[in-house]
Amino acid sequence: MKWQLIAPQTEAQWQAYYQLRYQVLRAPWLQPPGSERDELEDKAVHRMIISSSGEVLAVGRLHLVDTDKAQVRYMAVAEQARGQGLGLLLLQELEQQAVALGASLLILNARESAIGFYQQAGYQYGAEQPPLYGIAHQQMWKTLRLAGDQQSYQHNCDALVALWHQTIPLSAYMQLGIEKFDGSTLYCQAALAPNQNLHHTMFAGSIYALGTLTGWGLVYLQLQSLGLDGDIVLADGRIRYLAPLKNQPRARVSLLQVRGSLQPLAQGKKVRQSLSVELLDAEQVVAEFEGRFVVLPKSGN
Repeated sequence: MKWQLIAPQTEAQWQAYYQLRYQVLRAPWLQPPGSERDELEDKAVHRMIISSSGEVLAVGRLHLVDTDKAQVRYMAVAEQARGQGLGLLLLQELEQQAVALGASLLILNARESAIGFYQQAGYQYGAEQPPLYGIAHQQMWKTLRLAGDQQSYQHNCDALVALWHQTIPLSAYMQLGIEKFDGSTLYCQAALAPNQNLHHTMFAGSIYALGTLTGWGLVYLQLQSLGLDGDIVLADGRIRYLAPLKNQPRARVSLLQVRGSLQPLAQGKKVRQSLSVELLDAEQVVAEFEGRFVVLPKSGN
């Protein structure tokens, strides 16, 4: 099925947007039309997925709670469009919008039936919420940006590069470095010359190493932000090569792609975190790395 992710604009699109909200989230519980809207509609970010024929398949909304926190509400997927990943695509778009608005934390209230979906998307349990129309709800949250400012981010990035080069000789030979980190997305880079194969493209093993170390680096930066210490170990890593890397090796990983909380490390517990890294040739995605990391507590944590 062909589809488009858009912001509603025309009167017909707005009507269809609210109609799907009502149809999925209010009508089954005999609530009146209009109950699918609130006083924040004009201040919120709205997104919808439509089919090639204009049929609305999924809707969702985002609004700022305060300068650092945003909330997702009114997520709904049409019955005929479920099971196709549209809900996740819509959620990821709203997360990106929250980052663009400067939010560091994203919250939502999930129905019991949707908790698994949000856990898979990297959300953690928050406070229990009162039932709505007799349906149990659970607050869930996701970190969008690490605490700190650009100066603290730079300090931690400098420490990370020094740690790589001092303890992993391969990283120094690769000329691995950090291009930028804004508290949400980490970009790493390497030189092509010391990583070339006989075809004058980047050696597959070097691409894998770049993906692994970039993912490892984001785990490290989270630990530094949280004031935690632990031994980071790659438990499982898988990569899919899409195209040769011929020019400018880069890697990108975002907190939006992280699944699993590091907080239990503070109680001396082993923690696990999974994430996705995109390997780039300049801006083109040439490989995708999926890594699962384990952080082992150190004495004193």
